[in-house]
Amino acid sequence: MGPPELFAAAGHPVRWRLLSELTGSDLAVHELTARLGQPQNLVSYHLGRLRRAGLVTARRSSADGRDTYYSLHLSRCSALLTDAGAALHPALRLRPPSSARPGRARVLFLCTGNSARSPMAEAILRRHSAATAEVRSAGINPKPLHRYAVRALTARGIDPPVTGPTHVSQLSGATFDHVITLCDRAKEACPAFDGPRRAHWSIPEPVERPDFDRLADQLTERIGFFLHTLAEES
Repeated sequence: MGPPELFAAAGHPVRWRLLSELTGSDLAVHELTARLGQPQNLVSYHLGRLRRAGLVTARRSSADGRDTYYSLHLSRCSALLTDAGAALHPALRLRPPSSARPGRARVLFLCTGNSARSPMAEAILRRHSAATAEVRSAGINPKPLHRYAVRALTARGIDPPVTGPTHVSQLSGATFDHVITLCDRAKEACPAFDGPRRAHWSIPEPVERPDFDRLADQLTERIGFFLHTLAEES
């Protein structure tokens, strides 16, 4: 019997480094080559191996269409890790913690319009952190909260943010522990904040109503893993 799929896919040192770098943020190839200090053709080859294993996904940048952002498929990694432990011994069948309660982290979500992605992320994190995280959202070019965003949140029993659209300049004097951009244009235009950890989640802009339901599910999954990061910091 060969090694479990996770070990076969992630066992190479370069692939393990790529997975490690992608735990904190979605990254483009040029960002990964700079972090690993490896040539682009080598990084691209190993990214291809990780994509075929389903550990990494890719999405073309909506900012200029030239870059491709790579994301770590955390739920897939979790499932394969559990399978790998069970393949060796039943006692090693790993399960993620059932809950995680972070400390009083200050988190800012940014997107272009502050009408869907960032306010939905704000609402979802506020709900699932049991109000122990201070969460805000803002936009580069704010627009009213989209009605489909409200429907997607309320369908899940989550109250939409009450602050309304916020321009990022209104938060210039605020301090945050984490600043997370949710769209590629916002990543390019995000102003500098002192001190916070910067991360990027490359998420497409929702257009039709089903897109907002998929967005809510995607954000819920990513925020669920992010809560464990916050818990480790507290």
